[in-house]
Amino acid sequence: MPPGSRLQFVETMLDRYKAVTMNALLALIPDKEPRRHLYELVPLYPQRSGKGLRPALCIATCGAFGGLTDRVIRSAVAIELFHNAFLVHDDLEDGSEYRRGQPTLHAVHGLPIAVNVGDAMNVLSIRPVMENLETLGPQLTWRVFSEIEHMAHQAVEGQAMELGWVRDNACDLTEEHYLRMTLKKTCWYTCIQPCRIGSLVATAGAIDPDRFNRFGYYMGAAFQIQDDILNLIGDARRYGKEVGGDIREGKRTLMLIHALNHCGPREKERMRRFLAKPRRRRSTDEVNWVYRVMRKYGSIDFARSCAHQLAGAALREFVVAYGDQPDSEHKRFIESLVLYMIERDL
Repeated sequence: MPPGSRLQFVETMLDRYKAVTMNALLALIPDKEPRRHLYELVPLYPQRSGKGLRPALCIATCGAFGGLTDRVIRSAVAIELFHNAFLVHDDLEDGSEYRRGQPTLHAVHGLPIAVNVGDAMNVLSIRPVMENLETLGPQLTWRVFSEIEHMAHQAVEGQAMELGWVRDNACDLTEEHYLRMTLKKTCWYTCIQPCRIGSLVATAGAIDPDRFNRFGYYMGAAFQIQDDILNLIGDARRYGKEVGGDIREGKRTLMLIHALNHCGPREKERMRRFLAKPRRRRSTDEVNWVYRVMRKYGSIDFARSCAHQLAGAALREFVVAYGDQPDSEHKRFIESLVLYMIERDL
C-alpha cells in the first residue's frame, strides 16, 4: 500500500475505533457531583487529539480473530482510562507544560486536582472490567483482569526506571537499558497487552496470547523511538507537546544515550553537569547545545535507523501473530499500523 493511501486508511480506522471507544468511555463517567473539579475533568485528556492507539489495537485484534466489538469494548475502555491516568501523572512527574496541543491538566487546574483526576481515571477503569462479567463470564473476565494488572505493573516499573535515571543523573546507560525500560513502560501497555486482550476475548480464551509478545515489543519500541524523535524535530503545532521538552526534562532517550556514549570527554562532562541541574535551571541555550551534540554524532539518524529496523522486525512477527487469520479490514489495519508508526509526523 503506498504511504499516502496507508496514512489515510490507518487514520480513518483510528477515527472509527476512537469514536466507539469514546462513546463507551463517556457513558461510564458518573453524572453527579463533584462535577467541576472531578467528573467534568476526566474526559479532557481522552477527548483531545490523541489517536486512541491502544483501544484500537485491542478492538482490531478482537475483530481480526472473529470477535465482536461489543464483547471487547469494555476492556478497550479500561485500557484507555489507564493510559490517560498515566498521562496525567506523567505530565506531573516530568513538569510538562503541554499535552496534545493544550496546557496540561495541572497547569490549568493545579497539581492537587490533577493528581486526583488521574487517580479517578484509575478507579473508573475498574468498572468496565467488572462489567465484563455480563458478557465474558467469570473465567475470561479474570484472565482479562490479570492481563490489565500485568500491564499496569510493567508500566509503573518502566516509569520508575526512567524517573530513577533522571533522579540519579545516570550517564552511563546503553541502548539495551533503554530498550528494557521501553519494553516495560511502553510496549506492554501500548501494544502487547491490547493485542493479547483482544485475542483472548475473540477466542473465549482458547488462544495462546504469547504469540503477540514479540510483535508488540518490536512495534511498541519503534513507536516510542519515533515519538522521542518527534520531540526533537517535530512541528510544535502538530506534535502537541514542547518540542525539545525531553532534553529539558533530562529524559534518557535513545538519542541522548547514544550522544553520551559517542561524544568526547569534555562534551560528556558538560552534558553531565547540564543533566544534574533541576529542570527549571536548564536554559534554552543549553538545550540547543545538547541538540547540536546529538546532530554532530548522528544520534537522531541512529535512532531513526533503529526504529525502522524494529518496524521491519514487527512486520515479520505480524505473520506469526496474525498470519493464520483470514483477510479483513481489522487485520489490514494492524499490519498498516506498523509502518504508520514510523512514518507519522505527529
